[in-house]
Amino acid sequence: MSLTHLPLLAALGLGLLHAIAIGAEPGKVPPTAAAPGKGNTSELAATNAQRAVLETPGIAAFWDFREDPGNKRISLAPGAHAMEEMAGPVAREADGPFGTALHIKSGQWLRIPRDQLGSLNIHGPRAQVTVMAWVRRERPHAWQAIAGVWDESRKKRQYCLFLNAASRTDHRTMKRKPSKDLFQGHVSSVGGPTPGEEFCITYASSGSVVAMEGWHCLTLTYDAREVRLYLDGRFDASEGSNPFPYAEGLFDGGEGGAEFTVGSVSVRGRPGNFFGGRLGGLAVFQRALSAEEIAALHTATALTKAPE
Repeated sequence: MSLTHLPLLAALGLGLLHAIAIGAEPGKVPPTAAAPGKGNTSELAATNAQRAVLETPGIAAFWDFREDPGNKRISLAPGAHAMEEMAGPVAREADGPFGTALHIKSGQWLRIPRDQLGSLNIHGPRAQVTVMAWVRRERPHAWQAIAGVWDESRKKRQYCLFLNAASRTDHRTMKRKPSKDLFQGHVSSVGGPTPGEEFCITYASSGSVVAMEGWHCLTLTYDAREVRLYLDGRFDASEGSNPFPYAEGLFDGGEGGAEFTVGSVSVRGRPGNFFGGRLGGLAVFQRALSAEEIAALHTATALTKAPE
């Protein structure tokens, strides 16, 4: 299915596209929330927000999380990546920029097995990626993994969006200092710890805190030259930390590489770095979106105003 068909499908209701993706039988209702209706302004806005994401070139996956708990979460983008719950049913709420959101309790997470990654397996010396997540914070703890292909236990790191790391790296000195309530974009070309370090410390950190109140759009881009972070549609500069130069590319984990996980990554042989809060949408692109594209997507999906 080509992207040129998406506006028509959206007009008919994105529920139809979703039913096709999960293989629902004709005439039967798939296990999802109701498709947006013509008479509801908020539902129409959610449909328009979905279209804005899906029509952006380079889309690899996009989830609006409209499925009922206990069902796989299916990407609306071509490829229909299926995400499975790994620690019990994850609650769904009528909230967020696309009308539905996951309410992830600490300890819950989701995954796509390695052999099903397809276009999410982004790697190589010229690899580019954008990860965009619409979140509402709840858990104040440090080192919360939002989404990515990142396995610390087996040294299979590629890319990952994190929240509230306990430290930030200054690329000028490659030393870390304490931080709190920022968000981070991690990349690795080696899979394991940064050479000479105990951990991987090649990551950008935002200049502004991510408030506990309200919805926020967190965006990581990597263009094979540097990592850049955008908060609520705007580049969020941080001296020495955002942008973060990194021209080494992304690690190729091969057949035995990391899975795509949401809400957790593997740490010391088991799931850890748990996210706690609401996730109202998640998009991955196979290229680094421009500042103008990110601003436009924030405008199309915003439930909070961009910082002054």
